[in-house]
Amino acid sequence: MKRFIVTGGGTSGHINPAITIADALMAHYGPSEGCEIIFTGRKEGLEGELVPKAGYELRSITAKPFPMKPSLRMIKAFIALNEGKKQCMQIIKDFKPDAVIGTGGYVCAPLLDAASSLKVPVVIHEANAFPGRANRYMGRKADLVLTGFPGIEKDFPKAHKIIHTGNPIRSIMIGNDRDECRKKLGLDPSDKMVFAMGGSLGSKTINDFIIDAAGRPEFKDIKFVLGSGKQQTAKLTEGIKIPDNLQMFEYISNTNEYMCAADVSITRSGAVTCAETAAIGSCSIMIPYPHAAHDHQTYNASTFEKIGGCILMSDADVVDGKLFEVLGSLLNDEDRRMSMRENAKKLAVLDCDEKIVKAIEELVGN
Repeated sequence: MKRFIVTGGGTSGHINPAITIADALMAHYGPSEGCEIIFTGRKEGLEGELVPKAGYELRSITAKPFPMKPSLRMIKAFIALNEGKKQCMQIIKDFKPDAVIGTGGYVCAPLLDAASSLKVPVVIHEANAFPGRANRYMGRKADLVLTGFPGIEKDFPKAHKIIHTGNPIRSIMIGNDRDECRKKLGLDPSDKMVFAMGGSLGSKTINDFIIDAAGRPEFKDIKFVLGSGKQQTAKLTEGIKIPDNLQMFEYISNTNEYMCAADVSITRSGAVTCAETAAIGSCSIMIPYPHAAHDHQTYNASTFEKIGGCILMSDADVVDGKLFEVLGSLLNDEDRRMSMRENAKKLAVLDCDEKIVKAIEELVGN
């Protein structure tokens, strides 16, 4: 029986990869020797909703974010870290894991710090091209660091071992056929379609742009599909006439079909979105979320831009109206769109789950 404690919280970008890794470990060990996995985190955090929904036990611990600048909040964060570490040390002693696994966010620090003190192997998965503070701090004590993007080994100079595995993604993102996806969505061969989404909560910048673009004469023959997000949809529909060539959904589960079928996708550049873009081979315009910690979404998108795998545009430039011309030009350049798709695919790691499981298996033993 293999036992693991997994942690990651604050945002879905930390939690969903943690759940995917847990699922991969359960699938690998379950049929043979068995596997037991629990999570640690804050019950009042997003992990408190997503982890139990995925079928895993979440043991609540104390944790607070560290402020970027010295303040009284720093003292409270240290107190919370120490309290959370004590809680995690007891959890580790009771559960006796073969390793602990963290995917980022301040809720990771107590567990990973406690595991290091108790000489339990520490595994970190860093999804972004610019590592977060918690992962960089704990990377000094990590037995194994798994990276979602290539070329960030320098950010973990004291880690015992570093392996580029890519980022875990949903299985539906792999193996999609463009013609089949367009057929499923009712698109004719001559149709041009733009798909846009700003994450599960939505992006006001992207939503405003799509509604404006769909109503412009130069885009009247383009079909637009918008995943507007839970927080934005109600505001968008108040007193606004939705153009006939725009389909708008609060949430889209089959994003694989839309990304694959679209002539152009317009998205943020979170780590999971980037991994899905590469797996699909989507022709994407990436607009990094401007308030992401350390601007890590720009680093993510830059990895694609450097190899011609996306067009990178700042949120401010979109607000200023610069995306209209860029989108029009791209829709009229089939060769460039094809090139961008092929270049994006170069960053795909389609066997990510297997790489992660193999690396962890080598660490803890068969």
